[in-house]
Amino acid sequence: MILAKRSITLLGAGTIGASWAALFLSYGEKVQVYDSDQNALLNVKKYVERVWRDLASIMPDHPLIPWENLLLTQNLKRVCQDTVWVQENAPDNLVIKHRLLSDAEGVLEKHIPIASSTTALMASDIQAEMTYPERFIVGHPFNPPHLIPLVEVVAGKKTDPELTERAKAFYESYGKEVIIPKREATGHIANRLQAALYREVVHMVATGIASVEDIDRAIVHGPGLRWAFLGPNLVYHLGGGDGGYAHYLDCLGPSQETRWKDLGEAALSDETKGKLVNGLTETLGEASMTDLRTKRDAALIGLLKLKKHLDGSAT
Repeated sequence: MILAKRSITLLGAGTIGASWAALFLSYGEKVQVYDSDQNALLNVKKYVERVWRDLASIMPDHPLIPWENLLLTQNLKRVCQDTVWVQENAPDNLVIKHRLLSDAEGVLEKHIPIASSTTALMASDIQAEMTYPERFIVGHPFNPPHLIPLVEVVAGKKTDPELTERAKAFYESYGKEVIIPKREATGHIANRLQAALYREVVHMVATGIASVEDIDRAIVHGPGLRWAFLGPNLVYHLGGGDGGYAHYLDCLGPSQETRWKDLGEAALSDETKGKLVNGLTETLGEASMTDLRTKRDAALIGLLKLKKHLDGSAT
């Protein structure tokens, strides 16, 4: 039996909750997962079994799955006892989150932090009806959390200022890259960037500028390669030659402004959604969701290993 170092509670057993469970288990923690849906709980075990080999490939000393450290239950009170951290993973619906957090606070000691994996909701809105809002913070991962390092930590208006650094240290202890926005904003940082790109994707498909396939190929074989290692600001710094970022902005900034003015608005009408779905379906052919997830995760693992190797060689 592998003795757990500490106990972590997950509220919500969907894809994000299951991925968090796999990550925390891989670090030897006791993981307590609550969900009102028994089928969702059963899927957590299947998920962990499926991704454990992937985790083992990036953590060579991985043990067998420590099932004795995993508790799956519909008993909220049970998972809120003997825990050091609560990670909430309910659907991005304010009413659902308010109800779940209210129930959790009824059985959870007041000093235990509650972090939310919310994609787009504001921390201040989620904590607004809490009894102890100072213990709430957003800890937004990128899917799948067991592989992608990014976590965005966002405090609400009533969050204890010390909790931000505490959350940062917590996620970093599991190998995460933590970023902290200077203020709250819908979608935090990374999803706002994705939304800006996707708006133009939808506009180009809707207006016939490009096909779904060619848009994806443009990213995969172009800027996406750089973005795995360089942020957009550094990309343009290098694009400025010896003069760097300042030279780029002076010389090519006007061309950026010209492109901004030509970018379109996007609306997901039924017609546009049909174009997007049909375009992707034609591209994928017979590939199943299982095939696509397997390919995605294998690519992520390979990329993570390369990034780790390059980081090590640079020191």
